[in-house]
Amino acid sequence: MTAADAGSWQADEEEPRGPVGKAFRLSAADSLSLGNAVCGFLAVCVLAYSAIQQLQVDGGRFTPAPSYFATAIVLLLIGATCDLFDGLVARRFRASAMGAELDNLADVISFGFAPAFMIVIWGGFTQQVPFMAVLAAAAAVLVAGVVRLARFACVKTKSGDFMGLPIPMGAMTVISIVLLFQPSIWSLLAVLGVAWLMVSRIEYPKPKGQLAAVVLGWIMVNVAFLTFWVAWPSGGDLPIKIGATMQIALVAAIPLRVLFYKREQRREAERIGHYKG
Repeated sequence: MTAADAGSWQADEEEPRGPVGKAFRLSAADSLSLGNAVCGFLAVCVLAYSAIQQLQVDGGRFTPAPSYFATAIVLLLIGATCDLFDGLVARRFRASAMGAELDNLADVISFGFAPAFMIVIWGGFTQQVPFMAVLAAAAAVLVAGVVRLARFACVKTKSGDFMGLPIPMGAMTVISIVLLFQPSIWSLLAVLGVAWLMVSRIEYPKPKGQLAAVVLGWIMVNVAFLTFWVAWPSGGDLPIKIGATMQIALVAAIPLRVLFYKREQRREAERIGHYKG
């Protein structure tokens, strides 16, 4: 190898490729994505701190404290608000070269790992269900969320809607199950059902226009309910239960509506084919 060849080889190795300068400039939308990730991390920290503190005080016995759960859920709802607005801000102003990747990575933390960890805190310290079953349900939520995000980056539907339950909605549904039910085999099966919905082919509408405003209003109402629950634990259970029940009902109703709609389409196609025949 000549000196000229060696110099050109070093230059090729050291020369950066792609829009490196633009890639490392964070946009306003990227800041919201990072805020989402930080909220998910803080939610995990709050849950871990609650477990560590109570285990130290009570000598190895742990019961999840509602105030810590509420704080973690508020942080996840703030993360969901950031996730709702980062795409809107990116379209309104500008998006960086790594905006989509940042969004997905932040979603894995806030809506994949944090809810999975919450399941472990909720069901892992009881004698009602095997610990390995709790871990399996938590892992299913995390894996389904990662697969859901990977598929979202690769597959686009003709209608422009989401294929599978969006991971923020899936996380909120898992949290609703945790709030409404005690750990049991049936509640773990419900968690597995949510994980299946995330990787299913059922199409869910994107929150655009008025629907986005409804989603934001729904988040704000839930934050208010949780704040009321933290301030008055004895009297705040009813709003929380109502909100969680509505969340589960909403997620379950959309697949049923899709099934009825497809059945109507098939009947209409059969009727048209009969007339043509």
